[in-house]
Amino acid sequence: MRDVAPDAVVSDILTLAPALAGELEGVPVGTVIPHVDPRMPPGSAPYSCGARLPRTRVGRALWHGADPLLRHGLQLGRRQLNETRRRLGLPALARVHGGISPALALVATFPQLEYPRTWRAGTHVVGPLMWEPPAPAVELPPGDEPLVLIAPSTSQDPGQTLLRAALEGLAELPVRVLASANRQIPPVPVPANARLVDWVSYSRTMPACALVVCHGGHGTVARALASGCAVVIVPAAGDMNENAARVDWAGVGVRVPRRLVGARALALAAGRALARPELRVGARGLQAWAARHDGAVRAADLVEAFAAGEPQPE
Repeated sequence: MRDVAPDAVVSDILTLAPALAGELEGVPVGTVIPHVDPRMPPGSAPYSCGARLPRTRVGRALWHGADPLLRHGLQLGRRQLNETRRRLGLPALARVHGGISPALALVATFPQLEYPRTWRAGTHVVGPLMWEPPAPAVELPPGDEPLVLIAPSTSQDPGQTLLRAALEGLAELPVRVLASANRQIPPVPVPANARLVDWVSYSRTMPACALVVCHGGHGTVARALASGCAVVIVPAAGDMNENAARVDWAGVGVRVPRRLVGARALALAAGRALARPELRVGARGLQAWAARHDGAVRAADLVEAFAAGEPQPE
């Protein structure tokens, strides 16, 4: 950090080393949150527990009852981070969520997936920041039926449970199925209406799809919605439960609890999603928003102003 002498440091919410190094060298520090903001509004369920925003005063009051447990976890994280800061010679923080910069936080998701709240100064919902490795186009299954993409997580479900169950469950539906094995093709029967490939480019493939079945990683969900696809989510870990809850709340998809994953459950969920045109309408609304709002351009404008010490553009 000292050798490069940057004008600003902007790092992922989970990569604290560059943020701490920037602070040590007196460099302004910003944060990218590559999913929905984990700082939940009052009366919400704890982040990533999978519960939706409560719709009633009673529901909000019930979740308030969990506040002491949530505060305990946040304070524990604050103490652990402050111990690291002490070793580095940095002052302790009084606030929780110390990994998020109060000066600049770029929330890289759709605003339609964020619960209503009064946003903190310095926090900006810029839209998804999407990236994928280069990949060639793949041949789609023939026919005119709706195309369903099975897009399992690249880091979860090593036994390919979702892939197996989805292929079996969608075999009897009037759909075409394209399934990605993420370079781990298992010995699994491939039904007549499906094609199983080693790897697939989401940006090339999802615009042709009506539905995406996935574990709910934010990158996959954001790409699907930006392509106008409704989603079926079977959460596996991390932020996936929260993403599933937001998709359900926003009316752009269906979620299936992990404990219920199986061929019948996925067939029912996919059939329900395809039979509800309002889900596709909602997804196309997010697609239209993404076409008008380039998250990368918005984030770059904010970072440039931040590095120059200028007011952050509205």
